Amino acid sequence: MKILIVSQVFWPERFKINDLCTDLIERGHDVTVLTGKPNYPKGKYYEGYSFFSNNNDYYNGAKIIRVPIIPRGDGGGMRLALWYLSFVFFGSLFALCYSRKYDFSLVFGVSPITAALPAIVHRIMYKTKMLLWVQDLWPESVIVTGKMNSLFLQKILGQVVKYIYRKSDRIFISSELMEHSIIDKLGPKYSKRICYMPNWADDAHLTKKPNIQKYIHLMPVGFKIMFAGNISFAQDFPSIIKAALILKKTSNVKFIIVGEGSEKQYLIDKIKELKLDNTIYYIGSFSEEEMVNLYCHADMMLLTLRNEPIYSYTVPSKLQGYLASKKPVAAMINGEAADIIRTSKCGFAVDAEDYKAFAKKVLSVSKKSELYFDEAQVNGFAYYQKTFSKQSVIDDFLDSLSPI
Repeated sequence: MKILIVSQVFWPERFKINDLCTDLIERGHDVTVLTGKPNYPKGKYYEGYSFFSNNNDYYNGAKIIRVPIIPRGDGGGMRLALWYLSFVFFGSLFALCYSRKYDFSLVFGVSPITAALPAIVHRIMYKTKMLLWVQDLWPESVIVTGKMNSLFLQKILGQVVKYIYRKSDRIFISSELMEHSIIDKLGPKYSKRICYMPNWADDAHLTKKPNIQKYIHLMPVGFKIMFAGNISFAQDFPSIIKAALILKKTSNVKFIIVGEGSEKQYLIDKIKELKLDNTIYYIGSFSEEEMVNLYCHADMMLLTLRNEPIYSYTVPSKLQGYLASKKPVAAMINGEAADIIRTSKCGFAVDAEDYKAFAKKVLSVSKKSELYFDEAQVNGFAYYQKTFSKQSVIDDFLDSLSPI
């Protein structure tokens, strides 16, 4: 098949769409990628890229077409809006003139979902069927952060999202509960267009043997709970800090934070302000390939999201990485992710933002025998293989295309 992938983010930025692209190429499909100039997450162009540079190239056999976009900067409101809109404008302009025929286009629906609009232009002009893989629910994900308080703009964005959903010939959702949000917007007759397509773990979590000595110098002594990923509003670091304050005087629990994001400076400032430098350790940001060398030092991996309805519909992709790495999970989270943890018996989950219950549970679990952790590792990995294996997820994705 000839496939057009439309994604505002793509290699060398690290997202699941890179894996899917590679797998489709390996299966013999002809793939073209329409994307922007890479600048995520730091908000400035990667080395070798600029607004006017011609950076069309290839990735594992896929042709990449890069349109100019305005970098997201520090993620502030105006720069973020320009990042969104510049891809819509230049991507749509390109799609308007790019008449090559495809069996379908696939939109990678991480924020912003407006990245689907160039694919819709190609659909209208050249009858290209459009598939949407939803990673974030809009407009909820924008509203909940407080970055869009105007009711007028919220209403407009809500109508744009409905339009995108209606123009999608198939909507793939990364968590099953997302279906409720989509049906609420479109009505039950659209349920036949919706298919479940979860995320999977990076291959390194499954195949790479950890180098135990590499980062041992960064690790404190004690019961280590590690967070790895985006340090942002959604991850609810205020509750993590409150739990750490409770545990600070009563246990040897250590929180290790790995990653980048908009809340990083807030975290660093709070560690200093509250004298938590012997309880919370921010050790920096590392590539996905290095996660295996870091995870091996953790007794448990940390998963948190704020207590908001939208987040109960979300399964953070880091959960798949934790399970694939055979690591027990300590979670303060609601909804589908909590259900997965409890069903798989890979650790524990308390309600989102219930930092007191979380601290109490951590203290209890930290005293358990090795048998508890061994069973959690086995259970989590077995659940991953059954539910989130990349091979089976992509098999199901391709099988679902035949009725379109």
